[in-house]
Amino acid sequence: MKENPFSQEREEMKELLRQYNNFKTGKKFNFIEEESFQRLIDYFDENDNLSSAMEAVNFAIDQFPYSSAFYIRKADILLATQSYYEGLAILEKAEVLDSNDINLYILKTDAYLALDFQEKAAALLEEAIQVFDGEDKIELLFELADVYDDYEDFERVFNCLKLILNEDATNEEALYKICFWADYTGRNEESIQIHQQIIEDHPYNQLAWFNLGTAYQGLKLYEKSIDAYQYAIAIDEKFDYAYRNLGDAYLRLRKYHDAIESLQKVLELSMPEDVIYEAIGYCYEKLKDPAHARFNYRKAVHLNSTESRLYYKIAGTYMKEGYWESAVKNLENAMNINKSQPDYHFAIAQCFIKLERIKDAVMHFTHFIKARPKNLKGWKELIKCLYDAEYYEEALEQVYNAQKNTEFKPLLFYYKSAVLFSLGKSKEALLQLREGIQHCPGLIKQFIELDASLLQHSSVADLISNYKNSGKIKNKKDQSN
Repeated sequence: MKENPFSQEREEMKELLRQYNNFKTGKKFNFIEEESFQRLIDYFDENDNLSSAMEAVNFAIDQFPYSSAFYIRKADILLATQSYYEGLAILEKAEVLDSNDINLYILKTDAYLALDFQEKAAALLEEAIQVFDGEDKIELLFELADVYDDYEDFERVFNCLKLILNEDATNEEALYKICFWADYTGRNEESIQIHQQIIEDHPYNQLAWFNLGTAYQGLKLYEKSIDAYQYAIAIDEKFDYAYRNLGDAYLRLRKYHDAIESLQKVLELSMPEDVIYEAIGYCYEKLKDPAHARFNYRKAVHLNSTESRLYYKIAGTYMKEGYWESAVKNLENAMNINKSQPDYHFAIAQCFIKLERIKDAVMHFTHFIKARPKNLKGWKELIKCLYDAEYYEEALEQVYNAQKNTEFKPLLFYYKSAVLFSLGKSKEALLQLREGIQHCPGLIKQFIELDASLLQHSSVADLISNYKNSGKIKNKKDQSN
């Protein structure tokens, strides 16, 4: 029968604690070795008994006064109890005994940061990295990067990571971090150079290829980024983040089928995420496939039912297919989560128009323009809604409000003219129409689209004809709404 190593370890610790207790009480003379003291301190520390750990480390120092390791452990415990100045004083003693212990610098750094002495921490580490090499130097450079991150000197964070990669070009932690910081600091061109050099020396490093792709993507060089991601995937076919970024690059190039294929691979390789299903849904929308888009948006909702945007997107797919009631239901779900989003009000108002629920439509268009009073689209739809419902007085009132809020956009002269004609105010209406044509003749089409019957007014037809003959009304798109 095999002996249980954990059971053996427990028995050994039990015996060591017995010896330690005898040592403390003086019942029996016991000499406890340096390694045994280390085990005792570790035991108390791991069990969150810092007072016993401190007692043990003090006994250890009495027994081994020239051991820097015990002074360092004592400082560590002091820092854990927020006794930072006392901890720094103990570290000074430890340094006299052994100045080459990397833990000295790490603990001093922790103390300085806790005391908001960031500059001291940075200066200490800058000095230390000149002394140490190999793994110790790399560890100190990571510490220094964290210090610079702490007081938001992000350029220096990037520089520290560069130095780490100079020491160890395949250091995974540094490769992961420099990818983020290159994009964050806008140093994508430099990142390309760094990773091209790493790839030259280590052509099968998938992280270097991935980072190269990310840097290209940051510069919107999507074709090049795709090539780099494909190399990363060729090296590691289960590299889910490479598929994720590949999908995004394809999406940016409007290669929606390729994007879907890449994003579905992400779902195969990692835990399902709402953002991935959402991105796939977006691709299907662009491919004019609302049913598949909706399927993926619903998958996203199952994973994140508190994200109002997803219900809005589901509603959008129903609207494209003319399923107005279903669209309303999902928009109501969206607004139950976020009532203040103007776009939700605009969309549901459009649905209510189709359902001939005019009062509801007006109410939601009103919510929209309250949130975005300078947005002409909202005013246009509100006025059109009132006009189509033959609420001419209300429509005229909203035209005046729209003009005040949108700095008298030319389209509003046309809408005002149509409303005035409907109210029997033909002379005033004709003046507004003339004003609109003078400002922007290209918008006459929207005047007619609002109400084609207005052309039955001989004065309207004559006015438009006169401007056409003068060459002022041309068949071109006008951008000055």
